Amino acid sequence: MVEYVNLTKIPGIKLGNAEDLIGGTGCTVVLCEKGGIAGVDVRGGAPGTRETDLLNPINMMDKVHCIMLAGGSAFGLDAVAGVMEYLESKGIGFDVGITKVPIVPAAVLFDLSVGDYRCRPDKAMGYRACINAENGGFSEGSVGAGTGATVGKILGMDKAMKGGLGSFCIKTGELYVGAVVAVNCFGDVVNPESGEILAGAYIPEENRFVNTELLIMESAKKDDNPFSGNTTIGCVITNARLSKAEVNKVASMAHNGYARSIRPVHTMYDGDTIFALSTGQIEADVNQVGVMAVKAVEQAVINAVKKATPLFGIRAYSEVFREIP
Repeated sequence: MVEYVNLTKIPGIKLGNAEDLIGGTGCTVVLCEKGGIAGVDVRGGAPGTRETDLLNPINMMDKVHCIMLAGGSAFGLDAVAGVMEYLESKGIGFDVGITKVPIVPAAVLFDLSVGDYRCRPDKAMGYRACINAENGGFSEGSVGAGTGATVGKILGMDKAMKGGLGSFCIKTGELYVGAVVAVNCFGDVVNPESGEILAGAYIPEENRFVNTELLIMESAKKDDNPFSGNTTIGCVITNARLSKAEVNKVASMAHNGYARSIRPVHTMYDGDTIFALSTGQIEADVNQVGVMAVKAVEQAVINAVKKATPLFGIRAYSEVFREIP
């Protein structure tokens, strides 16, 4: 039987957020203190990442201790230092004899055009996210890596809507497959069943959405400022026992969840990235895990925009769907 449960129910995983609501940015950590097998698939044309080469099956490192998602563009990678300090203080990491070096892959999104661009995730914020994870401080919406996230930017930021951080988890038997996603896409977020736009480029005077995909096909309109703020980043989490090659395959399959719920996706203006993390507790078929991952990512994207709240004058789903007749 398939059940939908809270992502924090996955054994061996702790999730936490930290954010600056004045600056309009934040970070999210997925702690796996006993170590987990991880993979990654980067599809967007403008990624910002750390330690992704280590996750290639041909390379040595077989375990990671945290996956971090953050705002702040490339500056936001500084938050990893705080995560590493937290984990090292607990004796967690790859043993190099004189200390243990935590392995923390990370990906960032561009939110510098929201709030104060001088405020970025830093070492202190990364450390605080870990403390919050330890204390059960995980929530969704305009928090963590999704604090400054926006969607639907083809007509500029004044027509964009609020993105956010979303999660979703599926359980069947003792197998868990879930996802946490920070949605900051160039395109629109849609209901995959109906194609209805849930968040995107919105014209309030006319109470209607612009269909980004259709507009591009009709006019090949170029964004006057392609760095106005894009990239969707996420992590699939499972307790399945997977090899390094298999967990990379799950990350690859999970991008179909983006394709179902974001249109268009993987443009040159996006740095779309998905990590996959396996805690290795349950025997499972990689195809089953991959199919569940697609559904988890799809629904996490939808939850991100539905749970987002207005920030810095940027409209959220709850406001727009009050306005549309």
